[in-house]
Amino acid sequence: MSHAKGTFDVKLAPQGSEDTSDGAKLARMSIDKQFSGDLDATSQGEMLSAVTQVQGSAGYVAIEKVTGTLAGRSGSFVLQHSGLMTRGAPQATILVVPDSGTGELEGLTGSMKIIIEDGQHRYELEYSL
Repeated sequence: MSHAKGTFDVKLAPQGSEDTSDGAKLARMSIDKQFSGDLDATSQGEMLSAVTQVQGSAGYVAIEKVTGTLAGRSGSFVLQHSGLMTRGAPQATILVVPDSGTGELEGLTGSMKIIIEDGQHRYELEYSL
């Protein structure tokens, strides 16, 4: 397995109206990211989330298409996210969608870890080509 590390900036924009009924609040957002480091790329995607009435508990799923270069190889691939936060404790799985790689990234497999510290977003991508 190979490893890629770097930082990214993310912009989330609400899409449509948020469900404000009793219980969990449901929302849909667009995702725009700019990756730098070993992955020099942009991504666009969609996220669905549910925020509960318990402080720090929520869930989300997302799909994002990443386009750019990874370790000097150009192409695109898709990431699938599944995340939970239980009373502030985060847990997320972010996987490369099988057979989504294009160009020089065809055949890409792997998983990504997101680290958020002091307001800065970092990624660690473990992958195989």
